[in-house]
Amino acid sequence: MTEEKRRRGRPARKAADEGPGARERILQAARAEFAERGYDRTTMRGIARAAGVDAALVHHYFGTKDDVFAAAIEVSFEPAMVLPQILGQGEAGIGERLARYFIGIWENPATRAPLLAIVRSALTHEAAAKVLRGFVLRRLLERVAGELDVPDPRFRAELAASHMVGIVILRYVIQVEPLASVDPEEIVRMVAPSLQRYLTEDVDGRPTED
Repeated sequence: MTEEKRRRGRPARKAADEGPGARERILQAARAEFAERGYDRTTMRGIARAAGVDAALVHHYFGTKDDVFAAAIEVSFEPAMVLPQILGQGEAGIGERLARYFIGIWENPATRAPLLAIVRSALTHEAAAKVLRGFVLRRLLERVAGELDVPDPRFRAELAASHMVGIVILRYVIQVEPLASVDPEEIVRMVAPSLQRYLTEDVDGRPTED
């Protein structure tokens, strides 16, 4: 088998493309491009140029712009690492842990900028909204709902998510005062009981029974 046949399906690589860091460079460049340009004006070629790789390599690792967009969301949220910490400690305190995790992501400048671009894009562009919905449903809400021994777990998880997304839009996107400048710990303190109720309490306000 020739070298050309062995490498079929993979783009030709330059020296800068080699090594395990290429995918990470592409992903970081994608996050920066989405943050600066939004979903509409970000292109695969632009991502490749910012990462210093061939455009074919971006397609090889991620497929489409939607796939890169979804990967940029996942890098910010890191659900595989964080959700076990939130869900694995049982129902007690889950509302506070979820609120602290979510607000912490948005308070971190390194993760806030690309997430702002993602949310703004999702508000105005259906393709971006579809990717964001798919990520939230598949990677976040289904994981949360799967750990809840309560009636209607998916609906409860969606209610909790809607509460947090509303805070994000008012605090970080529209920047409505005083919510935009209040201490994040105060937000966690006020929001955690509502999230706890959504996720763990029965309709009469009592904790659900095992």
